[in-house]
Amino acid sequence: MNVSNEVKELRLLFEISRLFDGLTDVQAKLDEALALMTRHTGMVRGSVALLEPDGQTITISSAVGLKPEEFSRGRYQIGEGITGRVIETGRPMVSPNLSDEPMFLNRTGARDLTKERISFFCVPIKVGSQTIGALSADRLFADSVALDEDLRLLTILASLIAQAAKVRQELKMECAGIMAENKRLKASLTAGLKAQSMIGESPQIKKVYELIAQVAPTNLSVMILGESGTGKELAAETIHLEGGRSSQPLIKVNCAALPEHLVESELFGHERGAFTGANQRHKGRFELAHGGTLFLDEVGELPPPVQVKLLRVLQAKEFERVGGGETIKTDVRLVAATNRNLASMVAEGSFREDLFHRLNVFPITLPPLRERREDITVLAHHFLDYWGSELGKRMLGFTHPALDALEAWSWPGNVRELMNVLARAVILSEDGLIHRRHLPGAESDASEAEAAPKTATLIEAVDALEKRMITEALSDHQGNMSKAAQALGISERIMGLRMKKFNFDFREFRKKGA
Repeated sequence: MNVSNEVKELRLLFEISRLFDGLTDVQAKLDEALALMTRHTGMVRGSVALLEPDGQTITISSAVGLKPEEFSRGRYQIGEGITGRVIETGRPMVSPNLSDEPMFLNRTGARDLTKERISFFCVPIKVGSQTIGALSADRLFADSVALDEDLRLLTILASLIAQAAKVRQELKMECAGIMAENKRLKASLTAGLKAQSMIGESPQIKKVYELIAQVAPTNLSVMILGESGTGKELAAETIHLEGGRSSQPLIKVNCAALPEHLVESELFGHERGAFTGANQRHKGRFELAHGGTLFLDEVGELPPPVQVKLLRVLQAKEFERVGGGETIKTDVRLVAATNRNLASMVAEGSFREDLFHRLNVFPITLPPLRERREDITVLAHHFLDYWGSELGKRMLGFTHPALDALEAWSWPGNVRELMNVLARAVILSEDGLIHRRHLPGAESDASEAEAAPKTATLIEAVDALEKRMITEALSDHQGNMSKAAQALGISERIMGLRMKKFNFDFREFRKKGA
């Protein structure tokens, strides 16, 4: 190899090692690495093919020099064609002239071997002893090209991108698992309900489903009890959708949000001139909900005079607007909710006992999130999908430490708090994954404190990348050196040497609870 080629090769290796200094946006970095490879070496096409979760199918994950339709045709089976054979055996293959190679399938259709003579290189991508994919490249055939030099360079490049390819493969497998799990959950979680608005699979929430399924087809009044943020409004919506009034309005009123002097007017309406500022007739919520459902949230906040009028509506199904004499008939199903203890309020005299019994015909208590921990992961994935769609970000899932942190939290704000936490986490995510550092109260990953100097040499850049990957692996496995080594595809002996080299103390990761 002459000096000029050696300099080019070192520059390429340096740029690619810097590129993978931190495994965020892995797909884009794989694409960029292939672009660098073709630009520095003069190769005309390049691709990374990875094993699918089934362990038999191989698909092109990243490519340069292929049209979209050619890219999509890049699918193989283990042992099939050159790519399949390389992944099966873990050994590289070189074909000096593809037109003479019987194993070449031209599955993508990107090459016209009648018009061009092409040399083809394919090397395994390995993590430890495991072959997870293959890196391949085309070069226009020339007698002057040293094929063994190209093969050596591609082998080095494959080792540089191996960890990123492994992450890309794992993300793909995780996405496939999430999709399958979501499909299963959607089929099972709402058993007994037609609507799919409520989410969870714990025994506590399944009991709620059963109660809703039983009462929804009736016209009985329902009282929904539970702490703030447990989903009382969502339960009311489900009752409405599952009942015979689903085609009619669902009108919602937050009694705690209305000034006391306006509550009566909002519920029952008022006539023009009934009070200062009443410039025209106003229909109340009972009129608007006629034929449908009226949901009174925080019903315990109703002032005593309004409690009297509400009781009359429930008994006689009629009322008068404020300032009016016309009696208005109403056909409304009432669903009420509160996070207060109405029975205690009755004993104290702040809530009418007869109204309490009218509202409390069929009580449903929603459990706090801390008592249905089986649902935290399910809800977290649901909100991840929701906020990803709302914010226009492609989300892939959670790291294990992030899920552990979610499941360990007490969630005093219940489901509402979880929803808000996930909104923030999706905004902060840089790579489509929710990490522990994105969650409130979590310390930043130690890996973020390590960054390669902007003017780093190749050796310094590779060391920084290696140190960051080891730090992330130790964080993900709570300082377990054996599991971290396995995740990185290296032996425990090599892991020990690297930890000594970088002065790691795995106990620190356990102290941090990483």
